[in-house]
Amino acid sequence: MKTVALAVTDGMLHFELSLALEVFGSPPVSVTRPWYRLLVCGPGPVQVGRFRLEPDHGLDHLRHADTVIVPGWADVDEDPPGDLVDAVRAAHDAGARIASLCTGAFVLARAGLLDGLRATTHWAHTQILAERHPLVEVDPDVLYVDNGSVLTSAGKAAAMDLCLHLVRLDHGSSTANAVARRLVVPPHRDGGQAQFVTSPMPPPGNHPLADLLPWAIERLDQPLTVEDLARQARMSSRHLGRHFRQVTGTTPLQWLLNQRIRRAQELLETTDQGIDLIAETTGMGTSTTLRRHFHRSVGVPPDTYRRTFRSHGRSEHVPG
Repeated sequence: MKTVALAVTDGMLHFELSLALEVFGSPPVSVTRPWYRLLVCGPGPVQVGRFRLEPDHGLDHLRHADTVIVPGWADVDEDPPGDLVDAVRAAHDAGARIASLCTGAFVLARAGLLDGLRATTHWAHTQILAERHPLVEVDPDVLYVDNGSVLTSAGKAAAMDLCLHLVRLDHGSSTANAVARRLVVPPHRDGGQAQFVTSPMPPPGNHPLADLLPWAIERLDQPLTVEDLARQARMSSRHLGRHFRQVTGTTPLQWLLNQRIRRAQELLETTDQGIDLIAETTGMGTSTTLRRHFHRSVGVPPDTYRRTFRSHGRSEHVPG
């Protein structure tokens, strides 16, 4: 029987904590082999959101676990407690497998466990993690990263993907699938968290592209070029590129592609239009071009994206 210890302190996110409790706390009825021994370790009674939690052991007990789960850290602008960081580092040094859920990656990074490794966290905080810990190779697109003894997950529901991955490693795919069926979640999801990332327009304001960007958005179905944009903005292509970097952080052509992908996402979510029509409407030309750029940018094909995000206004019966 493997021991899984949840490392908790004040300021943890209750969603990820509860999710881990559900996965590792009890086996599916079809599983007869020994399940996990689940422990909750903390410095004492802790406040998790609006809930008060009584740990089973102190943080020093983490070093006795086979796997340590670090749930999401609520405020990434605050440094995680030193005793938590030290306990997680000691558990890793003692041979434990360490897994962070969502922003729990900030605890692992502070402990030095992610230095030189690829890692992820919630897409809204990947840039902060990369800036604060430059030795970490932060991947903003994936649902989770498995480095063997150190694993990290992206935001919220991606914590479930990582927990099921751990069950799959320990007990095999059929058991992980049984856990997924019990919790009524997919045993595996396609793509990464790029499909959930919003790509907002720069806020309106007194910048050189304030009039150009809305103009271009209204003409995405047209074959716009950098020269077309520069002509409309009444500036040279070189100056246009400089302003695009300052305002949007990317090049004019990449910005146009991002907006076309964004429009395609909206149409896939809200209409029944075919892929050919969406390709024409978004200025992609052909369905082949749309599928190639969409898959590369979002991580899944357009049809998969539509099935994931399109609500048909009906409920489905799922056998228990």
